[in-house]
Amino acid sequence: MRRTVISADLTVVGGGLAGVCAAIAAARLGTRVSLITNRPVLGGNSSSEIRVWVCGATTHGAQKFARENGIIGEMILENQFRNPEGNPVLWDHVILDYVRREPNISLYLNTDVHTVQADGPPEHRSIIAVTGRQLGSESEFTFESPLFLDATGDGFVGDTAGARFMEGREARSDFGESWAPEAADGNLLGSTILFYVRDTGAPVRFVPPDSTISIAGTPIAATRTISPTRSGCFYWWIEWGGELDIVADNERIRDELWGVIFGIWDHIKNSGEYDAEDFTLEWVGTVPGKREYRRFIGDHVLIQQDIMAQTPFNDRVAFGGWPIDLHPPGGMYAGGSGAEHLFSWGLYHVPWRSLYSVNVENLLIAGRNISASHVAFGSTRVMATCAVIGQAAGTGAALALNLGVTPREVGTSHVSTLHRTLLREDAAVLGVLWDDPGDYALSATATASSTLDDLSDHEDSGDQETLMSLAATDLGLLIPVDPELASIRVLVELSAPSELAVELWSTARGENQVPVEHVTTTTIHAPAGRSWVEADFAHRPPTPENAVVVIRRNSALSVVVREGRGAYGVLGLLSRSPRSVDHTQGEVPPSNAWSAEELRRRHIPITVSPPTSAHRADKVIGGYARPFGGPQLWSSERIRNGAHEWIRLDWEQPQHIATVELVFNADVDEDLNNLHHHETPFAVIPELVRDYSVEGRVQGEWIELAEVTGNRQRHRRHSFDPVLVDAIRLTILATNGSPWAMVHNIRVWAPSNKRIGGK
Repeated sequence: MRRTVISADLTVVGGGLAGVCAAIAAARLGTRVSLITNRPVLGGNSSSEIRVWVCGATTHGAQKFARENGIIGEMILENQFRNPEGNPVLWDHVILDYVRREPNISLYLNTDVHTVQADGPPEHRSIIAVTGRQLGSESEFTFESPLFLDATGDGFVGDTAGARFMEGREARSDFGESWAPEAADGNLLGSTILFYVRDTGAPVRFVPPDSTISIAGTPIAATRTISPTRSGCFYWWIEWGGELDIVADNERIRDELWGVIFGIWDHIKNSGEYDAEDFTLEWVGTVPGKREYRRFIGDHVLIQQDIMAQTPFNDRVAFGGWPIDLHPPGGMYAGGSGAEHLFSWGLYHVPWRSLYSVNVENLLIAGRNISASHVAFGSTRVMATCAVIGQAAGTGAALALNLGVTPREVGTSHVSTLHRTLLREDAAVLGVLWDDPGDYALSATATASSTLDDLSDHEDSGDQETLMSLAATDLGLLIPVDPELASIRVLVELSAPSELAVELWSTARGENQVPVEHVTTTTIHAPAGRSWVEADFAHRPPTPENAVVVIRRNSALSVVVREGRGAYGVLGLLSRSPRSVDHTQGEVPPSNAWSAEELRRRHIPITVSPPTSAHRADKVIGGYARPFGGPQLWSSERIRNGAHEWIRLDWEQPQHIATVELVFNADVDEDLNNLHHHETPFAVIPELVRDYSVEGRVQGEWIELAEVTGNRQRHRRHSFDPVLVDAIRLTILATNGSPWAMVHNIRVWAPSNKRIGGK
C-alpha cells in the first residue's frame, strides 16, 4: 500500500446526497474538504448503482410549494435540463460535475474508511483521523482535520469514534410517540434492490437462475401490485432485512432480494397471468439500498411530535415534508400494506442541535443517521431531505471553523449568523426572515415597471377551457391574502339551480398550503347555466397569509378550467377524501387529502377583490425567498408584445458595491424530484428568468454590471469591480416561458463583504 496523510479543514465520509451537499456547501465558503466514499460513483441510493428516486418534501405533489432549493435544488434543475429522460448514469455525472467544480474539494472515490482514531473520555470524545483504503490504486490514506462529518448512512465513523447512538425502534414511553411500539425492539426498515424491464418488441423467454425464490405461498402475490410495466418494475416494496442486522447480514439480504426479484419476474413471464411475452429483464441492482441503521444522539432528538406540530425551532436549519413513512419489519413477507403514512399539515423543521454528536465534540452528522427517533426518521430519511440537512451541516461546519468554535457553540451563540449564512447560500430554510445588515438592499427603495395586483382571470382571457365536474370532489382555491380578501367570484356551470356551500379556511401557518382552521361559511344561490358566483368574506388577517376558499361538492356543479398557470401563489386544489369535509374528525391531518395534480399548470377563472399587495416590488427586499404564507416575490403584470420588465433599487446616498445576488422564481410547486422516471414538457422551469441584465447608475448614467442569457437556475451571484452607485436595475429580457417576470430577492453587497458570517 502507498500510504499518504491528507490534511484538510473538514473530512466528509459518505458520498450520498447528504455528504455531497455538505462538502459543496463547506467548500463554497472557503473550507478545504476531503470527500470520501467507498463507491465508484456519487449519489448514494440515487446513483446508477441503486437507482432510487429522490423523494423529498414534495411527497409526490401532496405538499404544495415544497420542492427543495439550495444545492440539491440546483442539481435537480440542472438534471432537468441535461437529462430529460431521467437516465441514472447521467445523474451520476451531474453530481460529479458539481463536486469537481469546487477547487476546495479533494474527492476520493472507491475509498473505504476502515479505521477511526479518536481519544478522550466517553462524554468528551474527539476524532483525530480516519484511514481508508483505495484498493484499485493500492493506496491507503489517513485523513486529518479539525472537524469530521459522518454521512455514511450506517454511521460507521461515529460509532467507531464512540459517538452515542440509537438503533431499532424506541418504546412508546421513551418519547411519548403514538406511532412507536409499546416495547422497544431491534427491528428496522429493510433494504431494497430495484430492477428495470424493457419491451423488446418481440417475444423473449426467461429461464430463471438457480437462485430464484418462488413467490408462491408468500404474501407477495396476494398483497402486492405486480405489473410488467408499472413504474418500470421499480418496486420499492421488495424490501427485506428489517428483522436482521442490516449491516452484518448485508450479503444475505442481497441474495434474498435477488432471489425474490427473479421469482417475481418468473411469475410475470411464465405464469401466463400477464401480457409480458415481449418484455425482458434489462437491469437488476447489485447493491441493496439501505433505509436504516444507526441514528446518532445530538443535543436534540427529533421526534414524532416535532414533525406533527411543525415545531418552529429557533435553530432550524432545514425543512422536510415527507410523511412519517414506516414499513413492517418483515418487509415483502409481511401481510397487509407495505407502508403506513402519517402526514403533517405541511412542512416541518429540522434543528441544528440534531446535526452534531452529543459526546464527540468535533463530529457533525448528516443524512439518515441524524439525531431522530425511529418514528421521526420515517420522514427525515428520504434523500432530498437528507441533502438539505447535508447543506446545513456543511455550512455549519464552515462557520464553526471560521469562528473557531465547536458545532455546539454555533447553535448556542451564533444561530443568527448561521441563519444568515444559510439563507445567503439559498439553503432550504423556511420561515426565517432575511435580515443581514450587510445587505445594502435592506436600506433601498424598490420600484418596478409594473406590478401584478389583480389576481383575476376574466372571461375574455382567450385561454382554452374545459369543464370539471365537482359532483364527487371539493374544490379548494389557495389565495394569498395581503392585506384583505373581501370577495371572490368563480366561473361555474350548473345543470340545475343549486345552493352552493362556500367556506373560507385559514392555512394557520406559513408552512401550510391546505385548509386548517375554519373561518366562515356562506351559502350561494346559483342559477342553472354558466355564471359568476360570488362569495363575500371581508377577511382581513392581522398579517398577510394564505387562505383557502372551499367550494363543497355538488352533483349539479362544474367549474370552468383554463389551460396555463394563473397568477403565481394562486393554486387550485381538489379533494375526494372525506377527511376534507370535516377536519375536526380523526388524527390524520389532511395535507395529502388535497391534490393539485389535476390542475397543474391549469387554473380556475376567478376575480378577487380588493387588489393584492402580495406581488409588490418591495417583496424583493428582505423577507422570505420562497413561498411562505404567500408567494413572497415581485411579479410584473402579464408581459405583452415582447416588452421588457424591470425592477430597481434606489438609495438616498451612493453605495460602494461589488456583488449583486438574485433569487428567481423556480416554481417550487413543480415536483421534479422523481429523477429517474419523471416526465415534464419543459427542460427549464418556465417561471425562471432566462435573459437579463444588471445595471448600476453612476452619476446619473446607467452602466452594465452583468448580463446573462440562457439562465436555468434560481440563485445567481454576480461580482464585479467595485463601483459607486445610487441605484441598480434588473431588466428581464425574457423568461423561460412564463408570461410574468418574477423575482424573489435582490441582495447587494460591499466589496469587503464575505459570504461566511459577514466577515
